[in-house]
Amino acid sequence: MSAFLDNFMFSYQAVIFAVGINGLLALSMYAVLAVGQLSLGQAAFMGIGAYVSALLTLHLDWPFAAVLLAAMVVPALLALLIGGPTLRLTGVYLALATIAIVEILRIFLNASSYTGGALGLSGIPNKTTVTLIYGSLAVVLLGFVMVARSRLGRAMEAVREDEIAAGVMGINLPAIKLGALIVSAMIAGLAGALNAHANSFIGPNDYSFEHAVTIISFALLGGIGSPFGPVLGAAILTLLPEFLTSLQDFKLVVNGFIIVVAVLYMPRGLLTWRIGRVGR
Repeated sequence: MSAFLDNFMFSYQAVIFAVGINGLLALSMYAVLAVGQLSLGQAAFMGIGAYVSALLTLHLDWPFAAVLLAAMVVPALLALLIGGPTLRLTGVYLALATIAIVEILRIFLNASSYTGGALGLSGIPNKTTVTLIYGSLAVVLLGFVMVARSRLGRAMEAVREDEIAAGVMGINLPAIKLGALIVSAMIAGLAGALNAHANSFIGPNDYSFEHAVTIISFALLGGIGSPFGPVLGAAILTLLPEFLTSLQDFKLVVNGFIIVVAVLYMPRGLLTWRIGRVGR
């Protein structure tokens, strides 16, 4: 049995890692969609977490726990910095502003010699484990479930459904939106760090507009009625190309098609179940 598991992990470790990491990215998108914000900056937050963690490991030899913490804190600080001006925007304007942040980061990483430029960073130690990825995924999922069942969860849903009415009810809209963006940045940064220490190499093009589209497709396919929907969407879209190898070169086309279909025919996604509330 042990030999079988070893062979299975050797053959499919990359896919198993990808499902869990993409699940975290899907939850980072869920965090902002849960308050009705169409932010596409998760690819940038992931890239910052990946590069911060890689540089700390390669040049300063930090303990991995401290590296993961830094990979969450630095994107959170950026989210705090940009949250004020960007969250005044809504809809497509917010999406365009956050896409600009993704492209600015990619251009900076390409131009900076300290981050390896266009060649990226290689030789990153393999410190990511299945337990760490899926343990992190379970903790984040549990956190979102607990929030969804609380008064804060009701406030977030109210903001998503009708922002004006939520404001009239006394809900602190700026605090809710900024908090969601910061949480989203932290989760994406964690996913970036885990991915960097799983693949041993990162490059600027790993965190481009294409990746931002992929992340939002996870959430739209699975649905945002509960945090389990985006994780389901991430699992499906990660595994689908493995079963249909002909789709490997058309991931962006497939993800774009899924976004269109989800918006037109499945606005609630595949998983429409909602988490029940506790208390009044």
